[in-house]
Amino acid sequence: YATMHVSGGELFDRIVEKGFYTEKDASTLIRQVLDAVNYLHRMGIVHRDLKPENLLYFNPQDESKIMISDFGLSKMEGSGDVMSTACGTPGYVAPEVLAQKPYSKAVDCWSIGVIAYILLCGYPPFYDENDSKLFEQILKADYEFDAPYWDDISDSAKDFISSLMEKDPAKRFTCEQALRHPWIAGDTALCKNIHESVSRQIRKNFAKSKWRQAFNATAVVRHMRRLQLGSSMGSSMDASNSGRLSLPGVTAPVTPCSLASAASSPAAGAELARPHPSAVPAPVLTETK
Repeated sequence: YATMHVSGGELFDRIVEKGFYTEKDASTLIRQVLDAVNYLHRMGIVHRDLKPENLLYFNPQDESKIMISDFGLSKMEGSGDVMSTACGTPGYVAPEVLAQKPYSKAVDCWSIGVIAYILLCGYPPFYDENDSKLFEQILKADYEFDAPYWDDISDSAKDFISSLMEKDPAKRFTCEQALRHPWIAGDTALCKNIHESVSRQIRKNFAKSKWRQAFNATAVVRHMRRLQLGSSMGSSMDASNSGRLSLPGVTAPVTPCSLASAASSPAAGAELARPHPSAVPAPVLTETK
C-alpha cells in the first residue's frame, strides 16, 4: 500500500468546526467512502476496520477529499484463508463477524452504514454499558432512528442506512448498489442545517480526550467470553494457547494480540442526550494472522 502524508485532520473535527452541515454534506462524504471502498473491493481487499477516525482529510482545504487510513487489519479476499476471526472495532463490526461465521467484503458495507448513521445524528446506533448486551444488539441488528434526533432526517437517508445495516449479508447492499441509491446518486438528501444537533452529539459521545484509552488483552478475552451466541455456542479458554479464546466451530482462535484505542466508541461516562445509557469504549479485536 502507498504511504502518504495527510494534513487535513479527522472527520469528526472537521464536522464540529463547520458552522453549516447538512444531510447533503453527509451524503457527499459517504459517497467518497463508498467510491474508495468499492475500489478496494474490486481489487479483492477487505478493510475490516472502517470507522470515523480512519477517515482523514487529505489537506485543510474545504474541498479536500476523504482518505481511508489504517489497513492493519485488511485482508485479501480469496487469498486461501477463510475470514472468520473476530476483528475490528465493536460497535462497527457486522453481526456475522461477532457470530464467528465466515464473512466477506460485506462487513465493510455494514461499517459504512454505521458511519452514515453517526454522521446524521452524532451518536452510535449500538451502545450499552454492558459489553455482552452491546454485542447482542449488534447480532440482532437492533437499532432505531430515535426521535427527536432523526425527525428532520429524510426517509431516503434512513432507507439507505437500513440497506447497509442489514443483518443478512446476502441481502445487504454492496458498495455498487449503495452508490446507486437515490440518497447518494439522486437528490433526496436534504439541505437543512443539522450542524447544531449533530456537532453537539459528537462532542458528547466522542470526546477526544477519551479517544486514546487503551484496554489490556485480558479485557478483550473477558469481552469475548461473555458473548452469548446461543445455547450451542458456549465459549472456553484454551490454557495451552496462552490465553487464547476458542469458540466451538471456529478453526482459528481469537487472540487479543494488540492494545488499541477506543477512538470510535462513545466516551466512558459520557452523557448521551437520548433515552439510553452511554456505551463503554470498546477495544479493537485483532486477528492473529
